[in-house]
Amino acid sequence: MTQQLPQIPSTEPELAGVRNFRDVGGLPTVDGRRVRHGRLFRSGHLAHATAEDAAFLAGLGLHTVFDFRNAADRRLDGLDVELPGVRSVSIPLSDPADGSQFWHMVRNGDVEQLRSILGDGKGTDRMVASYRSIIRDRTAEHSRVLHALAEDSVPALMHCAAGKDRAGLSIAVSLLAVGVEREAIEADYLKSNDAHRRYKVKRSDTSADGMSAEVMELLNPLFGAHAEYLEAAFATIEETWGSTDRYFSEGLELAPETRDRLRDRLLDEAR
Repeated sequence: MTQQLPQIPSTEPELAGVRNFRDVGGLPTVDGRRVRHGRLFRSGHLAHATAEDAAFLAGLGLHTVFDFRNAADRRLDGLDVELPGVRSVSIPLSDPADGSQFWHMVRNGDVEQLRSILGDGKGTDRMVASYRSIIRDRTAEHSRVLHALAEDSVPALMHCAAGKDRAGLSIAVSLLAVGVEREAIEADYLKSNDAHRRYKVKRSDTSADGMSAEVMELLNPLFGAHAEYLEAAFATIEETWGSTDRYFSEGLELAPETRDRLRDRLLDEAR
């Protein structure tokens, strides 16, 4: 008789006011280990968390919440709810002045204006450039996150506004640092496309014309998770540093013993 191994479920409740929440536990590494459940979580912002949501999050035993939003994001969505005993760390991964006119047009422009800034692949090009820039230019921020995880910040929750791009990249970098398979990192990243996870598009014109199929299609490169974005981030690592190991050692200044501590904190026991 084949012995049934116990199945440890991932923690993924239906939270009412927090989008895109999930535990990344269970993802496989290249050396046969797995990310431990209850160690690393990701989500969209916590500003609209209900009392029940907050109670659930408080029950996870979190040490730190990393908020990658900038000041403009917080003005739009609000501050995170406070979780008792949980440290909140703000590490903006984008400049609030960067593209402010662009995002104003995204929320308020008509279809002709959206075509001008997003049509013919321009929306996709912008997102690819953003992912490349965050990898190339935000090494200090990513280094700070990984050092914190290695020291004392686990269990941790990482979020931005939608939990897709800035948090998605920070999760990807963290998983890459402990040897998670790239295919598994991509599969988790693409879960942000699930209907119940997606960030709710905010438009001043909520009429049928303002939220038409064409408008949604034009906005999709901005609000969807696309494999080519993550591939561009990985390619930037290789192009800039030559290898992922040099990215971590030289770009993020992670000593080998720091990566070992990361593995100890985030992964299950080696077999």
